[in-house]
Amino acid sequence: MAKAIMIQGAGSNVGKSILVAGIARACVRRGLSVAPFKPQNMSNNAAVTADGGEIGRAQALQARACGLDPVVDMNPVLLKPETDVGAQVIIQGKRFATMKARDYGKQKASLLPPVLESFHRLSRQHDLVIVEGAGSPAEVNLRAGDIANMGFAAAANVPVVLIGDIDRGGVIAQMVGTHAVLPPADRALIKGFAINKFRGDTSLFADGMRIIDEHTGWAPLGIIPWFPDAWKLPAEDVMDVASRTGGDIKIAVPRLNRIANFDDLDPLSAVPGISVEIIPAGRPLPGDADLVIIPGSKSTIADLAHFRAQGWDVDLQAHVRRGGRVLGICGGYQMLGQRIADPDGIEGPPSEVAGLGHLDISTVMKPQKRLALTKATYLPGGQSVTGYEIHLGHTSGPDCRRNWLSIDGRGEGAASADGRVLGCYLHGLFSADAFREAFFAQWGMMTEKYNYEAGVDTTLDQLSEHLEAAMDIDRLLTLAGVVAQG
Repeated sequence: MAKAIMIQGAGSNVGKSILVAGIARACVRRGLSVAPFKPQNMSNNAAVTADGGEIGRAQALQARACGLDPVVDMNPVLLKPETDVGAQVIIQGKRFATMKARDYGKQKASLLPPVLESFHRLSRQHDLVIVEGAGSPAEVNLRAGDIANMGFAAAANVPVVLIGDIDRGGVIAQMVGTHAVLPPADRALIKGFAINKFRGDTSLFADGMRIIDEHTGWAPLGIIPWFPDAWKLPAEDVMDVASRTGGDIKIAVPRLNRIANFDDLDPLSAVPGISVEIIPAGRPLPGDADLVIIPGSKSTIADLAHFRAQGWDVDLQAHVRRGGRVLGICGGYQMLGQRIADPDGIEGPPSEVAGLGHLDISTVMKPQKRLALTKATYLPGGQSVTGYEIHLGHTSGPDCRRNWLSIDGRGEGAASADGRVLGCYLHGLFSADAFREAFFAQWGMMTEKYNYEAGVDTTLDQLSEHLEAAMDIDRLLTLAGVVAQG
């Protein structure tokens, strides 16, 4: 059996992704070679990998916690929702098809071989693989053909630790109820449990741990207190992107229906003195924003219609008239132009729509997706930027002649004549501290110095120490078949 442990949740958003990152960092600090793995993920916040594919952003963070470059084997199946009933299916980093949920349900069992192939490849290369489940194993109606939870655990013979979220309430029912509904073979795969997001004195839940133990027979591995600095780590779900208020520089970000690759916001949220406000549907863009960022989108034309339905197009016009600044990234960049054409129906029915009209550019969707890790130069100040491109579509027009980035001598981005509206395809810009400071300084907005990348690594170390103090990591390693070190 491969040396591995699987972290599953008694529900969605119980903190599995962060826990895997923290446990991985703790094991690396003990001297183990560790890799993360998630058989199936659903997220529009993807990372471009060193081997030229894409995986979920959470697995890229977990790879960082392990001291590894992300590779496609860490997340062999990625679902990127395009509509309420369909998603783009990425297999081992490459686009496979766009499917409706019902069709994918019929297809998913056939994806187990590439999932196991990726898992075993990682297992041969590392001392330990820490696997993250998706959703909850208690969704027994989805058990047939499952590759995300117990279906994978059974096929790969990987022991499971179940995580409950006490912050939601009803955690005893979460755990005991999961035990009750699982078939015996799946139930036997769960070897331990832990309770996450506890606020206050953990000793007050000692009886709760005993009750869960008595009803399930699973080994109690600890009560994990709330980790208040989790917001400093890159978020996979837009719901986890923290609106940080109180800074002198105010940035407004409309929450698009199919918002994608919004990790551009993480370093801005982390910088003292910058307020990042995520604007939900139904609320206007604030009139006092210094900068409006229109983020990436998995379905640009559909999200442009959503943008207009909220009246944000009118708000943006008023913002520009007042002298406000606008930055569009990827899909947001496309929206700022004069038109968007999708003649081949790549994102939906073939169509052509008018853009927001703030940049003199046009975009035509193309079948070939561009995936690239990219180094660029910020032309106004000469600062270096490292980021990534992940998009469909080709953009051209007069405002592209006012490009403000250079990639291997090629101009990237566009700017309006007055320089107040900018757009580009490059994600990850604001992780570069020197660029971030220069970008705001050109408009007279002085930001505090902050080393974002070092801050992420410091937070991962603090998270690992937090888990070492709260969890029985030695017992977890024993369950995984690894001799505890430390």
